[in-house]
Amino acid sequence: MSPTPTTATLGHVTARIALPDAPAVVAGHGRAAILTPDGEILLLPAAEAARRLDDFPPPLVVHAPATFRRLDLRPGPAYDLLELFAFVLPARTAAPTPRGLAVAVDYDLPLTGLEAEVASLPDIATTLLSRLAQGRGLAINKDAAPLAARMGSVGWAWAPFVTAALGRPDARPAIDALRVWRKLPEWEDAAPLPPPSTLPVTEAEARARLAAMLGPAAEHRPGQADYAGAAATAFAPRETRGDPRVVLAEAGTGTGKTLGYLAPATLWAQKNHGTVWVSTFTRHLQRQIDGEVSRLFPDPQERRRRVVVRKGRENYLCLLNLEEAVRAATTGLVQQQTIPLGLIARWALATDDGDIGGGDLPGWFAELFGGATVANLADRRGECIHAACAHWRRCFVEHTIRRARAAELVVANHALVMTQAAWGGLDDNSVPTRYVFDEGHHVFDAADAAFSATLSGVETAELRRWLLGAEGGRARARGLSRRLEELVAERPELETPLQAALQAARALPDSNWGSRLHSDGPELARLEAVHPNPTEAFLRLVHRQIIARTRNDDAQPSIWGAECDVFPVPEDLANAAMLLGRALLRIAEPLAALRERLLTRLETEAEDMDAATRNRIEAMGRSLHRRALNPLSAWQAMLRHLTQPAPTLGTLPGYVLLFRLDRHMRGDDVGLHRHWLDPTVPFAATLAAPAHGLLVTSATLRDASGRDPEVAWQAAEARVGAPHLPSPAIRAAVASPFDYAAQTRAFVVHDLAAGNIDQLAAAYRALFLASQGGALGLFTAIRRLQLVHERIAPALEAAGIPLYAQHVDAMSNPTLVDIFRTEEESCLLGTDAMRDGVDVPGRALRLVVFERVPWPRPDILHRERRIHLSEGNPKGYDDRIARLRLRQAFGRLIRRATDRGVFVLLDRQTPSRLLSAFPAGVVVRRLGLAEVVKQTREFLNSAWVTPPAA
Repeated sequence: MSPTPTTATLGHVTARIALPDAPAVVAGHGRAAILTPDGEILLLPAAEAARRLDDFPPPLVVHAPATFRRLDLRPGPAYDLLELFAFVLPARTAAPTPRGLAVAVDYDLPLTGLEAEVASLPDIATTLLSRLAQGRGLAINKDAAPLAARMGSVGWAWAPFVTAALGRPDARPAIDALRVWRKLPEWEDAAPLPPPSTLPVTEAEARARLAAMLGPAAEHRPGQADYAGAAATAFAPRETRGDPRVVLAEAGTGTGKTLGYLAPATLWAQKNHGTVWVSTFTRHLQRQIDGEVSRLFPDPQERRRRVVVRKGRENYLCLLNLEEAVRAATTGLVQQQTIPLGLIARWALATDDGDIGGGDLPGWFAELFGGATVANLADRRGECIHAACAHWRRCFVEHTIRRARAAELVVANHALVMTQAAWGGLDDNSVPTRYVFDEGHHVFDAADAAFSATLSGVETAELRRWLLGAEGGRARARGLSRRLEELVAERPELETPLQAALQAARALPDSNWGSRLHSDGPELARLEAVHPNPTEAFLRLVHRQIIARTRNDDAQPSIWGAECDVFPVPEDLANAAMLLGRALLRIAEPLAALRERLLTRLETEAEDMDAATRNRIEAMGRSLHRRALNPLSAWQAMLRHLTQPAPTLGTLPGYVLLFRLDRHMRGDDVGLHRHWLDPTVPFAATLAAPAHGLLVTSATLRDASGRDPEVAWQAAEARVGAPHLPSPAIRAAVASPFDYAAQTRAFVVHDLAAGNIDQLAAAYRALFLASQGGALGLFTAIRRLQLVHERIAPALEAAGIPLYAQHVDAMSNPTLVDIFRTEEESCLLGTDAMRDGVDVPGRALRLVVFERVPWPRPDILHRERRIHLSEGNPKGYDDRIARLRLRQAFGRLIRRATDRGVFVLLDRQTPSRLLSAFPAGVVVRRLGLAEVVKQTREFLNSAWVTPPAA
């Protein structure tokens, strides 16, 4: 194929840019646009477009997997502009659409539609290659040409065009260009920091700091200053151990909540030389916080020193895994992996912190090359060997740990913060004293996940793999013996318990346990004679009980799984639980002895032990405790419950036990699950009580039911564990500054037949066409989402409205939201869970359509909580959850004073008592679909013809 040369000017550089002589393709639902190599644009049905592509060389596309999927084609070779973008601009993100790339590279794409988008692809490619040509002299591009050549040697289509742009068309492939770990900086240890002081932040100081952060030209928002003053109370010194300063602050949407609490938080950190941990539920808010602190620390280097985003170890690129992946790719085993590894090498040189799971590596990277490619480059299985690793001093995790120790703000997620508290620290046994929990309405659910326990086939098999290694699988899956070999060698007091634990670990199931789960009758007798395993025997009996006690008429679990009560426990299951408990004890006892003796070395050999060995022993002590002893202890306690009498009816249980069968793509998983009835009990005991100050904030802390405000506050306090602390929480509430009566409309459609998927799809189609895009459709069931998507996609595409959908498109949720935010005329379908991940201000989100009332899932855990935590009003408990979910969904609609939007609920059975979920001033009208469509069209047309003034 002969390249097509073009001349491009960027800055003061004029370069001859070669482009592939290939068609460009943009695919929609049911149709596609092709720009032929001779410049003709063809708008064709998808099937015809797929046939025409057979006559052309590999096409120029954006997001090849999604493009081929929409054309109903098998994945094939292509010039994917996302791959070129990742090479030219590593550690930069862009929505994976033509418009998204155009925005990212400052290319003006004023028109919409497939024809305009396909015509832009060669220009975007030219822009990217020109950027590369201009940056030939940058340090990051020193080895870019030999790296591209190496990628080209295994088939990377862009390689000759990249090397030409770099002025080195004859560059030879170089393996060293992949060995990026050699070029990364090393961290340096610093002296331990003294504890922070306890000076308070006064309300006046908080207001002054907020004003300084906003600047003199900022819009005056009295509510924001009031909120900052109230938040400052959480930073007062505590007066009694175990009795922290707790503030519950509800800030209506638009208050400016983030800056409102960052003002006192940063001031406290600077006055006291301490650290405040800010915990969020969604990744988007973490990015937002990082952006907001730029007002206070505009210099990027200073901001990097003072603010750290902290995530779990499994989120970061492991350099040892990268080295082994490069070795495998360069020795002929998996050469095709050289292409993604080359792009990872470019990213590793540019990334801010090495977060491979949700940081500055674009979310679509895993979609292009497979999720396993990215997952295998992180330490997701607890295999880190810490100071024994050759890359330890360059490790991204270790860099982040050390930055966090000296930072003023550490931004993390709820799960990590709660795990840290439960474990008594993450990597250095230090626990914060000051917290801000943003998105505080998620504290209850996050605590539920953090403090629950699961004894299942997947969990027990994972522990066996962690202890014994791959057992014939990939060499990288090191067992405990290999990770400890240098620490226990020629030490019988350590080798003996290690070998005893490894031998006992064979009572756990291997990776093929799922194939034996359904064995029964003679087959089971033969299996138990040949392959006796107490864990598998227990799981088979659990599976039998679930099947026997499910409500399905055919005695089979649903497509997603099933669950049943534990009690009454059959005698054979109780006996199996007892035998499994003994087997787990035989693993736990030697592991506990091993850990104790390892840690004893820190004292007995203190004078002669080097720092690296000390670090390894401390790290292995933490790993043994967290990865093995903690779950083993929980599992043994759970099994003891099964051998004891059933709880007395009417008593308040501390835990809820249940059996559950989960169905996944990889097969069934069955197990015993334990949840705290009230997970805020351990949250209060392990995190809140040891802290000095705690601010819990959200726009939706309280249930706006219109009843007694005291009842609403008490319910909010119960959801965050405040009643379990000695002193009452301080309450604060700031109303939203938005005029919801003028900015929004809300409807309940009353003439759709319940359960009729055709009518449901027709309603979505009509409403999305009325809004001309910019619509978010929320569902409570994945299957209904898929059926609606199938019915409405062609009509929307024909109207020039791209439709994207969770569980349909070959893209992750963050990628879909990025596209939705960038493409103002697009629509997005997602499950109810997506409502918290969508933060799209402006015209890009102007309509939210909810399929039905988001009632809580009627499972065993909810049944117990509505009985015991509802204060005798289970119906009110359900209503409160549904109202809060509706309120959160409505809150996505209006993010700025200039926003306008419509909220539609397609559930004719919506009780009127739930409508108090909406903000004051919102009048919810019950109308037929035709009238709702008409009013939606009229309101949005009038609202967005001329954007209203703020």
